[in-house]
Amino acid sequence: MKYEYMHPREQLVTIMRRVYGYGMTTTSGGNISILDESGDIWITPGGIDKGSLTEGDIVRMRGDTVVEGTHPPSSEYPFHRAIFSRRSDIRAVLHAHPAALVAFSLVRRIPDTSIIPQARAVCGAVGYAPYAIPGSEELGRNLADAFAKGFDSVLLENHGVATGGRDLLEAFQRFETLDFCARTLINASSLGEARALAPEEIALSQQAKNLRLPEVDPLPRSSPERSLRRDMREMVHRAYRQRLMTSTEGTVSARVASDSFLISPFGVDRSSLDESDFVMVRGGSRERGKVPSRAVVLHQEIYAAQPKINAIASAQSPAVTAFSVTGRTLDSAIIPESYVVLRGIPLVRYGRQFSDEHALAREISPGSPVAFLENDAVLTTGATLTQAFDRLEVAEFSARAVLNAMKLGPIVRIDEAALDAIAEKFGLV
Repeated sequence: MKYEYMHPREQLVTIMRRVYGYGMTTTSGGNISILDESGDIWITPGGIDKGSLTEGDIVRMRGDTVVEGTHPPSSEYPFHRAIFSRRSDIRAVLHAHPAALVAFSLVRRIPDTSIIPQARAVCGAVGYAPYAIPGSEELGRNLADAFAKGFDSVLLENHGVATGGRDLLEAFQRFETLDFCARTLINASSLGEARALAPEEIALSQQAKNLRLPEVDPLPRSSPERSLRRDMREMVHRAYRQRLMTSTEGTVSARVASDSFLISPFGVDRSSLDESDFVMVRGGSRERGKVPSRAVVLHQEIYAAQPKINAIASAQSPAVTAFSVTGRTLDSAIIPESYVVLRGIPLVRYGRQFSDEHALAREISPGSPVAFLENDAVLTTGATLTQAFDRLEVAEFSARAVLNAMKLGPIVRIDEAALDAIAEKFGLV
């Protein structure tokens, strides 16, 4: 799905469906706009169910006049118009009220996007707009003033958030990533203090080793490779639907042969990833004209060191990431299924995944298939794509269960005798 080829009406409906579908706004809440090349503003309407929005509901505005559409524009139209007037580089604005970000706005705090390396790059610095009545010209001025200072994401006091971008997908990615940071920080508050990354630590993730791989012409596609690409596409889409991944973060790879594997690309929206987007890496070279994930070197090292591992996944799901940003380990021995599927889960100190890939790859094995990467992600491996994905799911569900249990009382661990019995029954010895 290429947003740049979609009509503004289609873009607005597609993105609003994602926002509403993931519970980040309500039937009556939220509004999105696009400034087109003629200077007109396309915007979602006021008073129309966001869960059943159609292209025919979208309104086209020229100044304060409706030039296309059967509905009035969103009541928040004044601040969309004001932001566009102050920032010529912004061509799309998204406003909604996801619960986690509203929670931050109620306590007058801005989510720290430095808890994971990519979020800061996606969101940039986050601004703050003082309270004003929704839909008022005053709110428009407050928001436009914040955007005029260079912020691309702005928290509205006691209200929600507004994000802008060069296009609607960029505005959505900022919105989604900021919401992810807020949810992660709320989860992390049950575990301890979240650690923010220093600028030099964030820079470690920006080394572009994926671009240094030499390019090679692709070979003709075999039937097994075509099937693998399809299965990988379905896995990424499923992970996105289950909010294990975001539109900008999450990597999947699968071995094709002893010296080759497919891996998800860098910079492609996970929700609309297609079979052709996956990048073949063969003999240390990347498929010509494509950019693999930044994690490509680590995946390459794991496949070289571990011949029984055929699939790798990593994701920044909010419950697991709460553990990684607080430097806490998840004890899988509290839930039998978790212990069987995940085994012991080491916490890998931040930076090793970017600078010590060779040694780290030798610590991942069929007997130690999962790792938490500090201030980054959960890394899962498997003999098959299904096994790697299952471990991704089980890690997030287990982390979520622990966070919920902590609100209820002390967690009781399974005793050693029971663990030994589980290990013997499932062949973990």
